[in-house]
Amino acid sequence: MRVNLVLLVSIFYLWANISIAYEETSYRILAANQIYEIREYDDRLAVQTSQENGQNRAFRKLFKYISGSNLSSTKIEMTIPVTQSIKIDMTTPVTQKFQDGKIIMRFFLPRKFQLETAPQPLSEDLSITVVKGGKYAVMKYSGRSTVKNFEKHSKLLLEALSVNKITTLDDPIKATFNGPLTPFFVRRNEVMIRIK
Repeated sequence: MRVNLVLLVSIFYLWANISIAYEETSYRILAANQIYEIREYDDRLAVQTSQENGQNRAFRKLFKYISGSNLSSTKIEMTIPVTQSIKIDMTTPVTQKFQDGKIIMRFFLPRKFQLETAPQPLSEDLSITVVKGGKYAVMKYSGRSTVKNFEKHSKLLLEALSVNKITTLDDPIKATFNGPLTPFFVRRNEVMIRIK
């Protein structure tokens, strides 16, 4: 009886973790093939931080901000994806992107906020920013959100874009959509690269 209850609770928890619906950044699909989509994004509002000490510290700072550690003590709904930019020693991507040796991580804010109405961060190393819209080539992949997995898919995307003679304008960005408790085989990750 106890084993069945534990199993039932585990299945419910797993299901709930997978099916939580967060607001996702909207986009339009302009073209698609078996490897990637070309998407167009509008300008988006985000809170961002850059850290030298890795993604966990950056994530904690951003999560603290949306949990109410801001000037108006406003709790903000989580949105997806969470993006990270990291420069890699090839012409590729990243699970994080290093700019001047730092990881830049962003949480996009819900659409209801404007630049003037977004709660202002208490921490000096957080800032509200407008991420300019534009066209991105995007490849979806599952599995763990590791640098190795990100680099593998970034390389595949860059090779496909090169074959199709599509010019990239920036380094790859890693976008994650699931929390750490989501089983790796159902996780959604993306490599995004701004294109001309």
